[in-house]
Amino acid sequence: MASETMTSSEYISHHLTNLTYGNHPELGWKIAETAKEISDMGFMAINVDSMLWSLILGSLFLWLFSRVARKATAGIPGGLQNFIEMVIEFIDDNVKSVFAHKNNLIAPLALTIFVWVFLMNTMDLIPVDWIPYLSSLLGVHYMKVVPTTDLNITLALALGVFALILFYSIKQKGITGFLAELSLQPLGKWALPFNLFLELVGLLAKPISLALRLFGNMYAGEMIFILIALMPFWSQWLLSVPWALFHILIIFLQAFIFMVLTVVYLAMAYDHH
Repeated sequence: MASETMTSSEYISHHLTNLTYGNHPELGWKIAETAKEISDMGFMAINVDSMLWSLILGSLFLWLFSRVARKATAGIPGGLQNFIEMVIEFIDDNVKSVFAHKNNLIAPLALTIFVWVFLMNTMDLIPVDWIPYLSSLLGVHYMKVVPTTDLNITLALALGVFALILFYSIKQKGITGFLAELSLQPLGKWALPFNLFLELVGLLAKPISLALRLFGNMYAGEMIFILIALMPFWSQWLLSVPWALFHILIIFLQAFIFMVLTVVYLAMAYDHH
């Protein structure tokens, strides 16, 4: 597609640029048409494609699972019901093995995170030129279809988890207990500043590591697909198919790791020290 009329660097830059809507200091609120316009918009901007695809995939998850739940039968289940039940049992077993406390929110949260992140990751398997090319026919300049290659999305997910960590830590231990946990361990009250520094670093590292791990792995995978697309046509299929097969494992593992770490962090929030 565009690789025929762009240089390699322009092609890579184009595929890694989001469709952005924001407040340009000179042009006002608009959809950016160039990378410079995106840069000029600064913080007052939103990546429309990332938001659009994440909402579409989240809606797909809700529609599919609710449809199967409404039509579930105690008799011989169909293939889709069988698959959904396997996913739910897989998540439930993992939650029970990690989270020893009683909370009816944790298992549904884990299921939502796993399936939603998995669906967003799976968009990476669509050939990199297909959707951007169709979008260009409609006059859309940029279109990134893998939400988890956008740090804004992965960081938003991680901050949501972080908010739950803080909420349950304070709910279970009280504000005094939570602050004491941050300031009095591991070396006691005589090393309070040092304790506070260590505990705050560990606390803040949780959302940062969640966001960067998912973003880094998916961004690297997307970059490899883009580089393969720049190669001669005969070699694209030779390389893209093996990489896609391997990337399926990465897609699953990253969704699974994000889900498991979320449950682990929430279990830690419940634990008293």
